[in-house]
Amino acid sequence: MKDHRESLQPGHIDHSWTLFIDRDGVINQKRDDDYVKTWEEFIFIPGSLEGLKYLATRLGRMIIVTNQRGVGRKIMTEATLFYIHEQMMSRITEAEGRIDKIYYCPHLEEDDHEQCRKPKPGMGLKAKADFPEIDFRRSVMIGDALSDMKFGRKLGMKTVWVSDQPPRKEDQDLIDMQVNSIYEFAQWLGNKVKSQA
Repeated sequence: MKDHRESLQPGHIDHSWTLFIDRDGVINQKRDDDYVKTWEEFIFIPGSLEGLKYLATRLGRMIIVTNQRGVGRKIMTEATLFYIHEQMMSRITEAEGRIDKIYYCPHLEEDDHEQCRKPKPGMGLKAKADFPEIDFRRSVMIGDALSDMKFGRKLGMKTVWVSDQPPRKEDQDLIDMQVNSIYEFAQWLGNKVKSQA
């Protein structure tokens, strides 16, 4: 895979930039063939809190965009999802991180009248409506699914793919950078900024 890391221009990433963050597989561990249905099932990925803490010092807006089909499938309620997010936000704040807002799409593909299920751009457009200063050309989408990369591309963002597997050749143009974790992305950005200081 061609290394597109320099296209992110880390020296230019400042408080005018926005970070869009997928949740499951980036902040917390995914559950195989299942959903995070309770707070007890929510497990932070090692290093994710530290990564969010550093990234909050480098970027302006920090936005979570997450597909939550478990709600649409009646496996969990929105009230439970709110509680999970409330607890998650509390832990992030305690760790000196920051999330400005969480957008979630509860719909199944066939019921997505809001066009919010990634890779559709609805959650990004909602964020832009709430925070008009967001410039998608000065935004990064970090996620572990190709739907995250397509979401970012549709809106003109830079994309960071969290995976330890190489992408298929036909998917490489969706990805500007590949890392193993959000912590690794934060570490890379920090090292780059220091080296250019």
